[in-house]
Amino acid sequence: QVQVVESGGGLVQPGGSLRLSCAASGSIRSIRLMGWHRQAPGKQRDLVAHITSSGATTYADSVKGRFTISRDNAKNTVYLQMDSLKPEDTAVYYCKAVIGLSVTWGQGTQVTVSS
Repeated sequence: QVQVVESGGGLVQPGGSLRLSCAASGSIRSIRLMGWHRQAPGKQRDLVAHITSSGATTYADSVKGRFTISRDNAKNTVYLQMDSLKPEDTAVYYCKAVIGLSVTWGQGTQVTVSS
């Protein structure tokens, strides 16, 4: 069993930056992929980025060139560096860990981009 906990959300002005962290614990050796999704009010939860156990990354078109996902295997942590933030990036950001066909979600962290 795996648990994930997010941190790092907050309020930032347009054009600013934030870094989200997702720490995994439990049966971490079985994790094959970790990633970030986001959900704005009244909208579905959409993929932002993910990274596989081998380091391959995937990004949503809306964040390519602005967001970077990375991992620190020694700390069992995945990061999402978000630069050039826009008001439309405002959402609750959720971390996920995929083990086989099972997905574990974190509790979410709010990111608000506003002047």
